[in-house]
Amino acid sequence: MLKKKTWLRVHQMKVSVCVNCNFWPIRLHYMYIDIGTPSVSFLIALDAGSDLLWVPCECVQCAPLSASYYSSLDKDLNEYNPSGSSTSKFLSCSHQLCELGSNCKTPKQPCPYTVNYVSDDTSTSGVLVEDILHLASGSRMAANSSARAPVIFGCGSKQTGGYLNGVAPDGLLGLGPGEISVPSRLAKAGLVQNSFSLCFKEDDSGRIFFGDQGPASQQKTSFLPSDGQFVTYVVGVESCCVGSSCIEQTNFKAIVDSGTSFTFLPDQIYDRVVKEFDREVNASKASFEGYPWQYCYKSSSEGLPKIPSFTLKFMTNSTFIVQDPVFVIYGSQGAVGFCLAVEPSGIDIGTIGQNFMTGYRMVFDRENLNLGWSLSDCQDLTDSNRLPMTPANGSSPNSLPTELQNSPNSSGVTPAVAGRTPSKSAAPTNRRISFKLCLTNLLFPLLLVSSNFRQSLYSLTL
Repeated sequence: MLKKKTWLRVHQMKVSVCVNCNFWPIRLHYMYIDIGTPSVSFLIALDAGSDLLWVPCECVQCAPLSASYYSSLDKDLNEYNPSGSSTSKFLSCSHQLCELGSNCKTPKQPCPYTVNYVSDDTSTSGVLVEDILHLASGSRMAANSSARAPVIFGCGSKQTGGYLNGVAPDGLLGLGPGEISVPSRLAKAGLVQNSFSLCFKEDDSGRIFFGDQGPASQQKTSFLPSDGQFVTYVVGVESCCVGSSCIEQTNFKAIVDSGTSFTFLPDQIYDRVVKEFDREVNASKASFEGYPWQYCYKSSSEGLPKIPSFTLKFMTNSTFIVQDPVFVIYGSQGAVGFCLAVEPSGIDIGTIGQNFMTGYRMVFDRENLNLGWSLSDCQDLTDSNRLPMTPANGSSPNSLPTELQNSPNSSGVTPAVAGRTPSKSAAPTNRRISFKLCLTNLLFPLLLVSSNFRQSLYSLTL
């Protein structure tokens, strides 16, 4: 078993997630992972609001996987074939992680699963499988080292809703606290501390690190239980501040979810916050067709005005200054306006989405049940000799379909791309944005997963 080490500051999220929250534009992050023997690559979306890793498998109803369906994908996406991997085995209905075992006719039959997401009619279903996830070392001292970690994931034969429209055509990696999630399985196997971090740069690149508990200087706040259980990442916000004004009666609970593109506040909190933002911003209010936000503004010929700061204060006297609270809208001649990228949640709990995390190294310390954060460029991380500077095999990434990243009234966003773990090479493509996945081992410089992923912006109506 792992021993807790204070020097772990190396760099290095219920089965429910808001994939699109019934509006668009949508932003998700993607990366390649390799599964099975021989290994097969899958371009998966990342989500801290759900637990299950699933990939298309024995498809009855899946998103198109052919490159011909997408304008900028240079090779087909893959479908997992359990019989094609010598290390694959179905999880039986008698397994402790088989939640639907009571529906089985016999305890030995494959365990069925169904995950229903918050978005309208968005789900995945199939059977649970155990196979090998390939991990490549990110240590310069062990650059050619690799390891194989057994993980449990969904053989997704039927997808609905957004998953048929291309939100996650090749699968999704749930990073939640549930026992079945990949971070939980890696920690239980003794490979890493029970923690991970996500780091998002302003250019939409970033990194994810398993085992990271963050720097000693980070700010943090405790996760809160829901009905006595930690089923998702919930924190308590004490107050919201806009500019120099901290608004009274703006305390609320919020889910921290990288799988939600933007941020939601409980209705009463939202009303107070946006009115203060509107009072402080020096710009004319405007409306942009196709965008969901109510507080949008025109940009001038000189560009965007100074944006009022947006700060969350927590019960631990920690403060979280949002680096990027607005969404800039582009026309053919450049920026034409911007919107405060916050929406009312319609319920008494909010969601801190990916847009609020930009510029931070967000640490999900499941062992100590707290959320940590520190400003980061996602490169300036301690013990840098343990970080992967390139994809595991030095290959260039592939790109996601442009159909998944078009936004009305805005300039095109570069398609999502990802490097890959050891087995297969990729054709060279333009690499403007990268995201690396790393696994930190506490005992020796091994098992650092190195993979790149990029962010894609696209529109979707469910």
